[in-house]
Amino acid sequence: MTEHSTQTEATPPILAALTGHRTAHPPVWFMRQAGRSLPEYRAARADTTMLESCLDPELAAEITCQPVRRHGVDAAVLYSDIMVPLVLAEVGVRIEPGVGPVLDEPVRTAAEVDALTSRAPGDTAAITRAARLVVAELGDATPLLGFAGAPFTIAAYLVEGGPSRDHLAARAMMHADPDSWARLMAWVADLDAAFLAAQVSGGAGAVQLFDSWAGSLSARDYTRFVAPHSVRALAGLDRSTPVIHFGVNANHLAVAFAQVASAASDHPVLGVDHRVPLDQVHQTLSAAGAAMPLQGNINPAMLFAGQQALHGEAREVVEAGRAAPGHVVNLGHGVPATTEPDTLTRLVEFVHSL
Repeated sequence: MTEHSTQTEATPPILAALTGHRTAHPPVWFMRQAGRSLPEYRAARADTTMLESCLDPELAAEITCQPVRRHGVDAAVLYSDIMVPLVLAEVGVRIEPGVGPVLDEPVRTAAEVDALTSRAPGDTAAITRAARLVVAELGDATPLLGFAGAPFTIAAYLVEGGPSRDHLAARAMMHADPDSWARLMAWVADLDAAFLAAQVSGGAGAVQLFDSWAGSLSARDYTRFVAPHSVRALAGLDRSTPVIHFGVNANHLAVAFAQVASAASDHPVLGVDHRVPLDQVHQTLSAAGAAMPLQGNINPAMLFAGQQALHGEAREVVEAGRAAPGHVVNLGHGVPATTEPDTLTRLVEFVHSL
């Protein structure tokens, strides 16, 4: 990869940045931009549940396009949820408001793992159709991004039965019964692979593997028990598809995350949360021989700190991102539900002005 190479005219800015090129202005999108912070989203899915709305192609496509129309972001991200692959496999799961995903039957024993992993990935046709509808509306100028929850995060929900602060049951299983853990992770990875393939088949130009809970792991445990399955989740993608790998509070795993993305794609990208400057992450990756484009990493709390503070933070993030071969501006995590939409619109305009 050639550092600081320039963007070609025909390439949308975000795809140029993801493939290691410098762009006329920093491209920007936001994790969770499609959904809860927008009044038009709340109106659109007033009569349906979260997971039902994800499996309604027309509704999912409409919600996906809403933040592009409102904010002028450089990419759409398919409106969906990391639990959707489980729903398609007919696993009992629901999203409880204020709680998050809750499983009907946690998976703790070898027998329970065997019963679960006997299920085949479900029909992903609705996912592909939603992606195609988005691409048909947005055209080539605004690419669609696909995503999936990484195998560890989904497996942690399966073992814990719902959200957990420390994921003790999942972390214990990987050591107490490594064979069952491996079977569970491989099964989840195959669900992820089918889910990502459906989005790419529908026209997604890049994907993000989102590992919410990997930050609870040591680097040793991540490398031994998790990384091979994240590679498996991505292995079915064409190597020309850019792959963003992102984790929360996982900066001690930056090199390992970068290696996962590099194993799957000729255009690996590391997503970085708000806890460490991008130029510092670039130095860490460079020292390991793994320099690549970076994504991030405005602190989401700054969305509530006033425009001057927010735009000051954005300017610092853009400056720090200049060290990397390419840079996509994003938050260090998802858009909080209480974010004022106009704040995001003004932030996009400001980032584009830099």
